[in-house]
Amino acid sequence: MSQVRVRFAPSPTGPLHIGGVRTALYNYLFARKNDGVFILRIEDTDQTRFVGGAEEYIMDSLKWSGIVVDEGINEGGEYGPYRQSDRKHLYRQYADILFDNGYAYYAFDTPEELEALRTESEKEGKTFIYNADNREKLNNSISLSAVEWNAKLDMGEPYVIRFKMPHDEEILFNDLIRGDISVNTDALDDKVLFKSDGMPTYHLAHMVDDHLMKITHVIRGEEWLPSLPLHVLLYRAFGWEPPLFAHLPLLLKPDGKGKLSKRDGDKMGFPVFPLFWPYGETAKGYREDGYYPEAFINMLALLGWNPGTEQEIFSMEELINAFSLERVGKSGSRFDPEKAKWFNHQYLQRRTNNQLALEFREFLRAKGFHVDMVRLEILTGLVKERISFVKEIWEQTDFFFKTPDVYDPEVVKKRWQPDSEKILKELVTVLQDVEDFTSTATESAVRTWIETKGYNTGSVMNAFRLVIVGTLRGPHMFDIISWIGKENTINRIEKGISEIGR
Repeated sequence: MSQVRVRFAPSPTGPLHIGGVRTALYNYLFARKNDGVFILRIEDTDQTRFVGGAEEYIMDSLKWSGIVVDEGINEGGEYGPYRQSDRKHLYRQYADILFDNGYAYYAFDTPEELEALRTESEKEGKTFIYNADNREKLNNSISLSAVEWNAKLDMGEPYVIRFKMPHDEEILFNDLIRGDISVNTDALDDKVLFKSDGMPTYHLAHMVDDHLMKITHVIRGEEWLPSLPLHVLLYRAFGWEPPLFAHLPLLLKPDGKGKLSKRDGDKMGFPVFPLFWPYGETAKGYREDGYYPEAFINMLALLGWNPGTEQEIFSMEELINAFSLERVGKSGSRFDPEKAKWFNHQYLQRRTNNQLALEFREFLRAKGFHVDMVRLEILTGLVKERISFVKEIWEQTDFFFKTPDVYDPEVVKKRWQPDSEKILKELVTVLQDVEDFTSTATESAVRTWIETKGYNTGSVMNAFRLVIVGTLRGPHMFDIISWIGKENTINRIEKGISEIGR
């Protein structure tokens, strides 16, 4: 076989759904696994749905995800241009070839006429299909004489070019994921190939581009599977060798009922787009929510593909080596937002304290805190195992940076004892005598004092944590006071005694 060449061909009609990123990823993995080429082609033939900024968003999303484009608008390549609107001069000649060879025809039916036919069919409990059963009765170059339809062309009457679907023919084709498929042409309509605005439809444009760009494998979403018989017939009509096809399963809602949508994400609080979408109706993104691109890609790879082992954490290189279309499933894959967080947690745990401290430092600076890196590394190490996102470090450590303004009333009610004030005043004296204010030294001194006095350890430590933190949360108490220092620790105890004991 010639060199493997695959393409990801999104339309710039809005933000790129994570299902689209997964399609790009599988194409990329397949290309790299087979020493092939990964192409990004922008399919913007439908100018009515074009959204400004979407093209750049697509490119930025792939770049953030670590999916490297070999040929594309920015990268160039010998088969460009890689934007369909820059190739529109190519398509008409191929539509004409089909017409000249009897595989296509001009159709002059107006939208109003077609809508009337659909409405009439619905009243009879039927579905209107523009095909061999009725095209000879409709307004096209098959039903009209050559003189009539040429006159319409000369007068500039709007028309489309439709594919002439064969009558009652069984079309056999193969999908690398779904196996052999058979469809009868009578169930299919005569699809429009060329529109009245002078632009091709997806069906013609993508096929011409795939042929000219020497695409060997078309790996795309299963929503295009119903169109595959038409595409197979178009290849046959042109006399071209078709690529191999693989149609990927859908990404499903968390409950498994239907395709994953932005509405599901909005309702349940998770993104369905890789990056924040800033135009029109904005939408959150995985990057801005704090996901690492490696975790995002790892999670996506396993939504539809099974490595055949128990391994769940894969680097991009490991994904490339392990990937195969044979292990892509046929049925839809249910998206689990909690599993997505789990993947990010796994990747966060693999980062060093220094890396996390650097990331968290930017977060702190935005809040007006400037902390020494050594101290930040200690802090991230204290809470690392409890978090899945860098932003959660603040949620776990805010009390390291500011003295509590309020004290949890439920904890005060349950844990503040009549003798808590007296005991904490004693604790201040104990801590003042500790010269080496490390976690180990303070813990030894305090536990010795508790044991000597015969106090209840739980009661003492609950009251101690309450005045330092404001509630019962956080890492090891002696790690906390070691980090905030002796003076701050004593000030917090005294402030807590004063405010809680009123």
